[in-house]
Amino acid sequence: SELIRGFLLSGMPCPSSCPPGLLALMAPGLALIATFSLPSQAGDRRALPVEKPSGVKGRTLILLDVNTKSPVRIISENFLSLQLDPSIIHDGWLDFLSSRRLVTLARGLAPAFLRFAGKRTDFLQFHNVKNPAKSRGGPGPDYYLKNYEDDIVRSDIALDKQKGCKIAQHPDIMLELQREKAAQMHLVLLKEQFSNTYSNLTLTARSLDKLYNFADCSGLHLIFALNALRRNPNNSWNSSNALSLLKYSASKKYNISWELGNEPNNYRTLIGRSVNGSQLGKDYTQLRSLLQLIRTYSRAHLYGPNIGRPRKNVIAFLEGFMKVAGGTVDAVTWQHYYIDGRVAKVTDFLKTRLLDTLSDQIRKIQKVVNTYTPGKKIWLEGVGMTSAGGMNNLSDSYAAGFLWLNTLGLLASQGIDVVVRHSFLDHGHNHLVDQNFNPLPDYWLSLLYKRLIGPKVLAIHVAGLQRKPRPGRVIRDKLRIYAHCTSYHNHNYVRGSITLYIINLHRSRKKIKLAGTLRDKIVHQYLLQPYGKDGLHSKSVQLNGQPLAMVDDGTLPELKPRPLRAGRTLVIPPLTMSFYVVKNVNALACRYR
Repeated sequence: SELIRGFLLSGMPCPSSCPPGLLALMAPGLALIATFSLPSQAGDRRALPVEKPSGVKGRTLILLDVNTKSPVRIISENFLSLQLDPSIIHDGWLDFLSSRRLVTLARGLAPAFLRFAGKRTDFLQFHNVKNPAKSRGGPGPDYYLKNYEDDIVRSDIALDKQKGCKIAQHPDIMLELQREKAAQMHLVLLKEQFSNTYSNLTLTARSLDKLYNFADCSGLHLIFALNALRRNPNNSWNSSNALSLLKYSASKKYNISWELGNEPNNYRTLIGRSVNGSQLGKDYTQLRSLLQLIRTYSRAHLYGPNIGRPRKNVIAFLEGFMKVAGGTVDAVTWQHYYIDGRVAKVTDFLKTRLLDTLSDQIRKIQKVVNTYTPGKKIWLEGVGMTSAGGMNNLSDSYAAGFLWLNTLGLLASQGIDVVVRHSFLDHGHNHLVDQNFNPLPDYWLSLLYKRLIGPKVLAIHVAGLQRKPRPGRVIRDKLRIYAHCTSYHNHNYVRGSITLYIINLHRSRKKIKLAGTLRDKIVHQYLLQPYGKDGLHSKSVQLNGQPLAMVDDGTLPELKPRPLRAGRTLVIPPLTMSFYVVKNVNALACRYR
């Protein structure tokens, strides 16, 4: 015990001869995750109490250092990206994408991709008409529907008169009527989702204009997923409607990347007819040929096949696709949802076993991709905390952030190039922005990530005291630590700074002592906690004790750090997420882009 205490208090790196109680972990190629618990008696099963300050100097539980010589991974500048579901056509929210508030919120997360795709991708038909009012369907009380649609038309006319980025100011009454309409449509969309039976959707030329305007104004690059379920009698892809959309987009000089279909491994359950991986690969080859015939898109990026969870049959589908079209796509994509949103509980978001389910999926996808196209980029698209649209006060609450931040850290550490969050705004409860256009906890978490985290991933070295495990019992990782070079876009920090982000799932606070290259450096703390009496269920958050909210429709709040004196121990409160910028480290890995 004296040897352990000596290393902890000295800040020296742990030698290989350290006793088992003091662990030194390093995983080459990964930004590690680590777990440590307070020492306790072998028979004690009780939850650990929150530590209370005392007159005795507390023991440092964790030593942390970072390898600053070279990054272990480099991910895309657009690593954290966004998705919009085609359901926004059904429920009317697409007409409000020109809102200044929404554009401000989206712009805060740029640079990023904006993927327009979802369950209804393969029921989407493009129709080249300009007047949406006569073709719009959907429920709505007769007493307001006509006036509401007239307001939309007047808004469109006003937008047409603007040059460049088109921004609208929607009256409060107009937004209130839209929320009423969307609430009624929400029931229709949920019924479709649970029955797995979807109605056709029409995307007009004006709707496409609005979608592209939103992406362009927000600094996002649009990725459009085309309908893959338009099939010929021989089961090959019928590209006629897609060609119409491509030609229209090219005539407007829209800079768009493309996909084909959504979760094609599930087509049998949707239409009673399956499309295997090799056939979809041929369809992608056909789409690539189409793009090359259109000058605007001759070099456009193409992504796919956007398969679902990689079970055995889905892996076989991916293998068939990669054999035919592995060289055709610019990145291989799949999607993942952690929990069935119909049965989720707040405690689910704290389960380390759930947080770790993604690791196995990553390995399976990487194995197939590296077999057929070594080095090909891999993206996780359509990631959500829960399926089935999520649950109110759960997947849109502070608690969901544990899964989201761990997903970002885990994917970056394992070299996944881009993760696309479902969804920025939609009818469910997995979104970042609600239908009052208010940012939810995961939005603020994403904003902090964008402001502080750069694309270079660093390996960490940790050492600490761990409770001795019981026979047959696994101690799971409840304290997760990731490290990156600080974002080059953040001009508050000089190049060479490092950002740590930490998830504490323990019900007690944890102490971290920075060692090695991080020792005695000034640290800026960004501690994100729930705000208000709802605790983990809260839809509001505070940063370093100050509640976060938009200043006005065009202004995000300043994200103010709390400076910590050089050499101070980091104290991580229980059940929290936090970022720590270690200033002026002059890390070699972080000096140059």
